[in-house]
Amino acid sequence: KNPNLRCVVADPMGSGLYSYVKTGVIKPEGSSITEGIGNSRITGNMEGAPIDDAIQIDDHECLRVVYQLLSRDGLFMGGSVGINVGAAVALAKQMGPGHTIVTVLCDGGGRYQSRLFNREWLGSKGLSVGDCTS
Repeated sequence: KNPNLRCVVADPMGSGLYSYVKTGVIKPEGSSITEGIGNSRITGNMEGAPIDDAIQIDDHECLRVVYQLLSRDGLFMGGSVGINVGAAVALAKQMGPGHTIVTVLCDGGGRYQSRLFNREWLGSKGLSVGDCTS
């Protein structure tokens, strides 16, 4: 293992992986609107992975990132990207200047139009797009 590299799990609220990395025990806490990310079991691709840390991103931060990627960069991304980029930004703030951080833009926004990009649905979950676009 290269001592200069760190592997950090990006996880939504409600997933057990965050607690597993932090404590060694899978204990999901909270919930999330994100789909297709977050797990409460260790899958084969995670077994033995050299994970150094985990960062948990809440729904508001995920939405803020997704809507900023759309409005500022023209990238129509899904919730998994909001979690990954949100965690990358949080890690950058922790580490400070002079580091390279790599993440994955793993899903487009097309599959999430009826939820992630639906103001009524978001409102029913207590979330507001207006808070995300500033």
